[in-house]
Amino acid sequence: MTALRPAGVHPPRSVPARVLPGAGRVARQAARRLLMLLVLLAAVFAAVEILPGDAAGATSDRGVTAADLTARRAAMGLDRPVAERFWDWMTGLPTGDLGTTARGQHVTDVLAGPFPNTLLLGVLALALSTAGALALGGWAALRPGGRTDRTVDTLSTAAFALPEFVVSVSLLLLLSQWTGWLPAVTLTGADGRPESWTMIVLPLLSLTLPQIGWNTRIVRGALADQAALPHVRAAVLDGLPRWRILGHHMLPGALPAVTVGIATSTGMLLGGTVVVETLFNYPGIGAVLAGAITDRDTPLVAGVVAAAGATISLLLLLADLVRTTALGEQHR
Repeated sequence: MTALRPAGVHPPRSVPARVLPGAGRVARQAARRLLMLLVLLAAVFAAVEILPGDAAGATSDRGVTAADLTARRAAMGLDRPVAERFWDWMTGLPTGDLGTTARGQHVTDVLAGPFPNTLLLGVLALALSTAGALALGGWAALRPGGRTDRTVDTLSTAAFALPEFVVSVSLLLLLSQWTGWLPAVTLTGADGRPESWTMIVLPLLSLTLPQIGWNTRIVRGALADQAALPHVRAAVLDGLPRWRILGHHMLPGALPAVTVGIATSTGMLLGGTVVVETLFNYPGIGAVLAGAITDRDTPLVAGVVAAAGATISLLLLLADLVRTTALGEQHR
């Protein structure tokens, strides 16, 4: 005989029942970002198409005849509709084929050297800016409304408001021209990497300082929301040390918002990378992208955007996973 269950009492939910909604949310986010990346790539093809000139003319020698240009356009497929060329390029993406540049090279070969250099610079800048933001944001959160909090808020706003090229020029004058402590430009070795670690310091600082400003505001805002919660107020009334309150009561709850906020800022970070690399002659995708736009090289421009977009999408997906996991732990 089946036992009766009291009204309003439900059997305990299994772990998969709790996890699946979060997993479904992450899957939807991944699909949405993939769709946004595809739309962005289509916009890249359209944008390069409306620029004056084309790849055939931009990469041809001087004095070439009109007949030769026509033949070159036909050989490069530029006489076909842009939608058809975009579709052909997209069909190669699943196999890792990013097409061929206007100068006859495989796009993957062109990006094989510079993209890891850019990725190294971006990862280091993201790590340093995150560490700096956590330290400054936590320091300010321990003294809400005080002089430290106001100072951190002012400095972080000023750092974020400064464009990367202003920071780069200022650091170049201070640390290279006036003091001679660091090299002004990056020299590339035979392997395509900077010859010395000192050559990466100025580009790294130029990217990190503005990002610290932005990420500090993200961390400070998330910690301020946590400080208003009852369990944090209770910890303060109990007289617990400030750093213990920060590490054990505020930071775990702020982690989802901090993770997503910092991951979202990677788009700005990679955008600033192009500017910084150009200023310091750093061997990254900045110079590749500039040259590709000059050559009206649509596959190469799209390849750079695809590589950067995939990197950003992966970081955002990881942030969603961290957020979903953290929220799941908090609701157990």
